[in-house]
Amino acid sequence: MKYFSIPGEHLTNYRMVAKTIFGLEELCAAELKMLGAESIEIHNRAVSFTGNMGVMYKANLLLRTALRVLVQFAEFEVENEDELYNQVKAIAWETLITPAETIAIDTVLNTEVFTHSQYISQKTKDAICDRFREKTGIRPSVELEKPTLRLHLHVSRNRCVLALDSSSDSLHKRGYREKTNLAPINEVLAAGLVQLTEWDRRSTFIDPMCGSGTILIEAAMLAANIPSGYFRDWFGFMSWKQLLPFNEELWTKIHTAAIERISTDDLALYGIELSPNVARKAKENVKRSKAEDMIKIRCADFLTSDAPPLVGNKPVLLMNPPYGERMDKEDIGELYHNCGDTFKKKYEGYDCWMISSNHEALKEVGLATSKRLTVYNGQLECRFFRYSMYKGTRVKEKLKKQDDKPTEN
Repeated sequence: MKYFSIPGEHLTNYRMVAKTIFGLEELCAAELKMLGAESIEIHNRAVSFTGNMGVMYKANLLLRTALRVLVQFAEFEVENEDELYNQVKAIAWETLITPAETIAIDTVLNTEVFTHSQYISQKTKDAICDRFREKTGIRPSVELEKPTLRLHLHVSRNRCVLALDSSSDSLHKRGYREKTNLAPINEVLAAGLVQLTEWDRRSTFIDPMCGSGTILIEAAMLAANIPSGYFRDWFGFMSWKQLLPFNEELWTKIHTAAIERISTDDLALYGIELSPNVARKAKENVKRSKAEDMIKIRCADFLTSDAPPLVGNKPVLLMNPPYGERMDKEDIGELYHNCGDTFKKKYEGYDCWMISSNHEALKEVGLATSKRLTVYNGQLECRFFRYSMYKGTRVKEKLKKQDDKPTEN
């Protein structure tokens, strides 16, 4: 068995992994570099790196494109569940927690050795508890909501890596959103999409189908340097008492420095939402995020309403339209076609971005794409397309239609 170095001294580096969403790995790596992480490597839906306790704290507080931050502490190989049990039981768990504390175990499998992640989590828990019973006569309890120690077991082929989950709750749970629509976009994905547009953070930013307001709030937090974890009052590492015990003085220093960098500059962010009920929820979420001075939301139909005031030279429109799960094929195609027409007629000079898993409906937009990316929204493989509405686009479209007309002999 191999143990990663995790001494308690907060200036010493150790190996970590930031879990993310497919398509956001490079953004996550760039964020980590800005935080002082080293030895950064990009993987599928993850970025590995080294850093000290301060980097780990900053990663949880400031990373916008990470779902959780894991601190690796043990690696071993297994061929069956008995070997897994024995290897886990051999770890000195008493250096991590006491029997009076609680644990939770999340398992991710990419192997043919095991087929059921919950069963492997149970087997891992049994090994930990059996060690405590033999040594102390008392075993720790399982607590899924807010455990003292959340463990992450990743099995790839026959290689197992155990890590401490320093986030515990997924980092997409920012803490500002209580009201949602039927299919709210994940906050981490929303933050990633905003960054992928390369918005300059000062020009007009519009979400014309804003739903519960998540994209707009993430854009505002990015532009104003509001930490992604600003509204959270707890992270998993705050419960650690033995290995890497929580350093409150260091955390306070990092947190205070991040708050001092928040900007109060004026921003031009606008949301449009057709449903009065959903628009009301969006306004409540915006208020909870303390962004009501930066974001203006109105209840209207994007297809028939005027564009908001234009500020700056690089305005961005970013929309997450319905994907068509609850719409007829003809209706969803017509909606996407009308969106393309609206881009041309009312959003000259904008970079208009659209994300959707409905690849056929995207063809109905009827505009040339200037950039094509692939990201995942949950389990859905999505396309993220940019339509650059350069000045003169409408004239070019008109001339093209004239050129396409048959000539008379």
